[in-house]
Amino acid sequence: MDETENTAPPESLLPYDEWTEEALRQVMVRALRHAGANGLPGEHHFYITFRTDHPATVIPARLRAQYREEMTIVIQHQFWDLTVDEASGMFTVGLSFNGVGSTLQIPLAAVTAFADPYVQYGLRFRAEEHPVTPEPAEEPAALPAPSETPQVVSLDAFRKRGPAKEL
Repeated sequence: MDETENTAPPESLLPYDEWTEEALRQVMVRALRHAGANGLPGEHHFYITFRTDHPATVIPARLRAQYREEMTIVIQHQFWDLTVDEASGMFTVGLSFNGVGSTLQIPLAAVTAFADPYVQYGLRFRAEEHPVTPEPAEEPAALPAPSETPQVVSLDAFRKRGPAKEL
């Protein structure tokens, strides 16, 4: 057997994995910006999973109590004020939970998955480790929910689809 077959490739001195993840996060950022500026076309919708225990995540205390480590939100028909601020590394979105309007501020670094099930597109990101869970923030004032009747979206239907692209 040739000894070159047993030789592992050299370890890279360039952070290709980090660069790749950064580039893929930019795909998510562009999709969020587009949705914030133009709405979502056709049947496109986003599932975004994020770490609720990330120190910069700002969500109502009732949601933090229910989702202590991770939460998935759906951005589809009823969302408002979707903005991305790359300088702060955050995106903000208004959503309704059980008829109560809430504003969520989510660090881009806290996002662990982004998917658009309509086109079977998905990304997974490495989660940052945070050893201490912050104390729940006070419940922000309730925002008025949009006037449309909310639709319930089953996550089970999405989870049964093909595998997402993974880093």
